Amino acid sequence: MSADPITPVLTKRWLSPQSWRLSTYEKLEGYTALRKALKGTPEQLVQLVKDSGLRGRGGAGFPAGVKWSFMPPNEDKPHYLVINADEGEPGTCKDIPLMMADPHSLIEGCVIASYAMRSHHCFIYVRGEALHPIRRLNAAVREAKQAGYLGTDILGSGFDLEITVHAGAGAYICGEETALLDSLEGRRGQPRLKPPFPAAAGLYAAPTTVNNVETIASVPYIVNGGADWFRQMGREKSPGPKIFSISGHVERPGQYEAPLGTTLRELLELCGGMKDGIPLKFWTPGGSSTPLFTAEHLDVPLDFEGAAEAGSMLGTTAVQVFNETVSVPWAVMKWTQFYEHESCGKCTPCREGTYWLAQILERMVEGHGTEEDIDTLLDVCDNILGRSFCALGDGAVSPITSGIKYFRDEFLALCESNKRELVGAQA
Repeated sequence: MSADPITPVLTKRWLSPQSWRLSTYEKLEGYTALRKALKGTPEQLVQLVKDSGLRGRGGAGFPAGVKWSFMPPNEDKPHYLVINADEGEPGTCKDIPLMMADPHSLIEGCVIASYAMRSHHCFIYVRGEALHPIRRLNAAVREAKQAGYLGTDILGSGFDLEITVHAGAGAYICGEETALLDSLEGRRGQPRLKPPFPAAAGLYAAPTTVNNVETIASVPYIVNGGADWFRQMGREKSPGPKIFSISGHVERPGQYEAPLGTTLRELLELCGGMKDGIPLKFWTPGGSSTPLFTAEHLDVPLDFEGAAEAGSMLGTTAVQVFNETVSVPWAVMKWTQFYEHESCGKCTPCREGTYWLAQILERMVEGHGTEEDIDTLLDVCDNILGRSFCALGDGAVSPITSGIKYFRDEFLALCESNKRELVGAQA
């Protein structure tokens, strides 16, 4: 198997007729990786994933093999694998199409990963609003069970696994792994204090690994192709293919699979360029919780290191593209309203801070801002960043601080118009 940068890996079955059916999946190498994996030991699989350099595709980019190795080798308590399919980040839309088009790639990945971590129960936590993928996954679980890929004594290996598809209740905070675990247990979705980390005490206080959909769906390809093949794609520290969700002012928005390290310039070529030829103004590399980029960042390599070096984060590769017709303060206000609504309220900096940020931005966008408001925004952001209980607070301040950094004049213009109105009123 040689890796051509344009040959799809993760999305290769998406356009096949009835791609979500087991019969289609089996025709296209489906469940061949599982047979291969079950012949090896759990330790060999963990080492293979470590060697491949696969990093978490849910935003943080933590090495998947290292995460798997944290699971204790003994089985005095049950081990759980939990799949984070909550996907609530604004602009992110890669996991839902993957579960819609190719649910068996996720299920095969779950069986292999569960075997590697000695887990006999896997939970797939899907965002509650995503009814169609939930139905597809449930149907795929039934098909896999009937065919002997799930249940007791899988393919005669002596390994047992049950998969439960769980529908969340539609809360952005449940994308945070410990809030997801609380929600899965039937509690209110709020992040937990760490330590203990999930690998020591996660779901039902038992050892647990939480992985993103795309991370686990990559595993069967690694088992079949090998670590060296996987490393041919992407860059040294961020190897492998990635699904980029491109939305906004482009000619053909959608899912584009490309190696990690691809630039926005290359992605824009894939999706037909800027819509109606109106120039690019700003964009997010990984959803609204990653700091904004501008037209000067067109050639930043989109991998975990490249995005960080340029002052943002790769996140979930939710590339939202905005042209010159969009007001930055307005876009930032819209995102901030989302974070205010989705804050779980557990910690004061995020609960109070997002509320005040939204209030100030709404006032500014209405044309009633003052220059002091810009300093107040930055001051509130400074009190949230690094001081909130989980990363939601950090994500909420990203669009504001980066928006002011690159487009301060637009925020000032809203204050200037207000100043002129005040002078006019006094005259």
